[in-house]
Amino acid sequence: MGGNSPCASCKLLRRRCVKGRNFTPYFPPRDPHRFAIVRMVFGASNISKMLQELPVYQRVDAVSSLVYEANAGIQDPVYGWVSVISYLQNQVVQLLMQLAVAQAETLCTQVQQNPAAVPTQSSAFQESTQAW
Repeated sequence: MGGNSPCASCKLLRRRCVKGRNFTPYFPPRDPHRFAIVRMVFGASNISKMLQELPVYQRVDAVSSLVYEANAGIQDPVYGWVSVISYLQNQVVQLLMQLAVAQAETLCTQVQQNPAAVPTQSSAFQESTQAW
């Protein structure tokens, strides 16, 4: 590596930092736990292969995703990060239902305040059929 201390990968694996396998920007020496988690789930050689296949500007984001997925996999070994996606999808559905209720309440309040401003179903039907 040529720096003061080896990256977290080389520190954990007890290797010398090699120029072509420089994980320092992604796994700094001060945070070896981060590499240890990702290595436990994906394996060191797979991490290296994945990062080499990506352009340099995407590697930081890829490592963040790997860390997130590895943590989710450790917390929930059966479903892993899929359980997080499922939870978030359920939240979206609940929020959409709350939004629909709020919109319906708003419409009811508007109708109560000014019943003449809201078109009836028959007039809306007539307007839609006149367009044909």
